[in-house]
Amino acid sequence: MTYVVTENCIKCKYMDCVEVCPVDCFYEGENMLVIHPDECIDCGVCEPECPAEAIVPDTEPDTEKWMTLNAEYAASWPNITRKGEQPADADEWNGKPDKEKLLSPNPGSGS
Repeated sequence: MTYVVTENCIKCKYMDCVEVCPVDCFYEGENMLVIHPDECIDCGVCEPECPAEAIVPDTEPDTEKWMTLNAEYAASWPNITRKGEQPADADEWNGKPDKEKLLSPNPGSGS
């Protein structure tokens, strides 16, 4: 089992999860974070830290697409090891449906 970042992270990108990850397996895109599935040690400490509830175990239903997306972008986006500034409008985007089409393939700045 591994953990996976899902759709609700898009345009929220709170980054609280990054601070607690003991293996630094988060990677930063322009408007979303992803978890590298081969680096995640399945400890689960990130899941309760996510205000958007966007992190789930890969055993949850309908995570296959997000597992693929996390693996793909973790291979090209920069690693992030410290919490940065969340988007100013993150709270407005939290919980909005159908955000997948807003996902930017561009990398973030990393840390």
